[in-house]
Amino acid sequence: MRPRAMSVAFAALMGALGNALFVLSQSVFTMGQVALDLSHVATFISAIYGGPWLGCVVGVLVGVGTGIYFGYVGGSLGLLGLIGLPTGKALTGITAGFLSRLAGGSQGVPQSRKAVAIVLASYVPECLFTVVFFRALVPLFLPPEVAAFLVPLLTPILVKAWIEISFIAVLMGALAGNRGFVEFVQRFLGQKTNV
Repeated sequence: MRPRAMSVAFAALMGALGNALFVLSQSVFTMGQVALDLSHVATFISAIYGGPWLGCVVGVLVGVGTGIYFGYVGGSLGLLGLIGLPTGKALTGITAGFLSRLAGGSQGVPQSRKAVAIVLASYVPECLFTVVFFRALVPLFLPPEVAAFLVPLLTPILVKAWIEISFIAVLMGALAGNRGFVEFVQRFLGQKTNV
């Protein structure tokens, strides 16, 4: 299989994995209006091993599932959610991909500790976007009664998000230190394995 086709297949696989993790998380780890979301696992795998553009694409694919759910199925964000959630997740994918390229060194893959730091730092742009989304865009584009309900959810959403990202950071650190996993992903993406 050609490298470009392998990247497309990998993006589709990771998009499906991310959305499956979202559905699983949504149905198992729900606490009131806030649910644990592990869909970014796929975004980080894609970004760290495939780079910023693959991270961006998978971030968008993963964000579509959450956008549909919080926009129309289980939430009241509507089209704003379908646009905003994939945008935030894409920001994380791009950032993680760039930071991974910077930290990868000659081997191209960051070490475990660097992978943890990359995951934590990569969420900062999405965190800031989430603040702008809830403080500016929700009141601007949604009816006042909906905005009055949603804006106070910003703090629990951010606390929950940082808990998720911390858990995912530890997971990505473990995966980055696993030679078999790294070689598998590199082979899948058509990259030479040099771990």
